[in-house]
Amino acid sequence: MTVREIDLDGLRRREGAVVLDVRSPAEFAAGHLPGAVNLPLDELPEAARRFAGQDVVAVCASGGRSAMAAQVLDAAGARAWSLTGGTQAWVRAGHPIEQGATR
Repeated sequence: MTVREIDLDGLRRREGAVVLDVRSPAEFAAGHLPGAVNLPLDELPEAARRFAGQDVVAVCASGGRSAMAAQVLDAAGARAWSLTGGTQAWVRAGHPIEQGATR
């Protein structure tokens, strides 16, 4: 299965997509994209069906875990993308991050 990737410009054009951060709660709390929802990758298989029919952009630190998450989400019926470069790319581009443990 091919993983669809999306870059930062594409993410901005995907208004209304769920931004799903698949890192651990501690990583998420340390800094995440504004408005992101945290669902660690190891919990995703049990919860992926709730995203069926939705646009979802999976995010991690650099893009590895989010690629795996996009595959799981696609198999569950979501239209999923992996954010190229993850939160590291977001920060390098000068975008703000939020901190805290909201899930």
